[in-house]
Amino acid sequence: MVEKYSNEEFEALIGKYDYNFKRGDIVKGVVCSYESDGAIVDIGSKSTAFVPSYEVSADKKARVEDVLEKNTEYEFLIINDCDENGKFNLSYKKVHLAHTWAELVKIKEADETIAVVVTQTVKGGLIVDVSGIQGFIPQGQLCARETIASTGDKIEVKILSLDKAQNNLILSNKKVYETNMAETRKNVFAQIEVGQIVKGEVVRITDFGAFVNVGGVDCLLPLSQISWKWVEHPTDLLKVGQEINVEIIDIDHDKQRISLSLKNTEPDPWIKAEEELKEGDVKEGVITRIKSFGAFVEVLPGVEALLPQSALAELQNSKNIIVKAGDKIDTKIIKFNPKDKRISLGLPTDEV
Repeated sequence: MVEKYSNEEFEALIGKYDYNFKRGDIVKGVVCSYESDGAIVDIGSKSTAFVPSYEVSADKKARVEDVLEKNTEYEFLIINDCDENGKFNLSYKKVHLAHTWAELVKIKEADETIAVVVTQTVKGGLIVDVSGIQGFIPQGQLCARETIASTGDKIEVKILSLDKAQNNLILSNKKVYETNMAETRKNVFAQIEVGQIVKGEVVRITDFGAFVNVGGVDCLLPLSQISWKWVEHPTDLLKVGQEINVEIIDIDHDKQRISLSLKNTEPDPWIKAEEELKEGDVKEGVITRIKSFGAFVEVLPGVEALLPQSALAELQNSKNIIVKAGDKIDTKIIKFNPKDKRISLGLPTDEV
């Protein structure tokens, strides 16, 4: 039996399925099948709809079937009016990018962190991909470890500025680093105390000492605190990447600075010196360095004493020699102040 409709009912039924789609409309559609250059989409109209491959993703290497899953519904933008064959052309890429820009605005307002992928290194910084949108990280907005990033690397960033109209997205990795560092410093300073022995990694060496990373915070290890022995330069005993145990000797909460000592993790050689040495003793020692005012002589491991220039000159004149660092000489302890860690030397009577 064929069901009969009145003219009004028939027009209403036709109207129910007669979609007046036009260019610029956002429509929902289900991916039906794939063709070599795109995908066929059912948008519920009497006409067919097609998504060209170049309108699927901003990534030109992306495969259509990897982005648009068959029998799945997505939102599309109609990019042309229905042609003479009754076909609409759609864009998934433009809708996706519009949503991405809107999401980026929310992320910036919330000052949140996002992960991006490095696509190119350029002279002024890094070009990255942000869900199909190209972003730029200026060199000055990269923390040290990211300046050597290469294509394919993932980096955590925050948004400095964005302009959808100009397709401009500027990002910062340093801002993420500084935010993380603030939290890291807070946690470290809440847990440490003077006298505590901690493990750290040497991250930078300077003429005046080394910086050691302890729990994510760079702390200063002064040159004078590296060893009980004389150290001409930190590189004599340390190298970048080396792990060492250090003692916390000072904490400045106001300036957020921590000072360390490496030598304090070893026995104080002056304790042994106080037990073994006394004024009047004759000791063989090794010259460690020569200054205009005299020579420093190591009389016990880690214990240096000063032989004044007058005595040094007397020694050289009497033996007709020129001494140098590394030479062994006999000396006599003239004054010994273990409290101030000072020893003054002279020459034994048989050396004159």
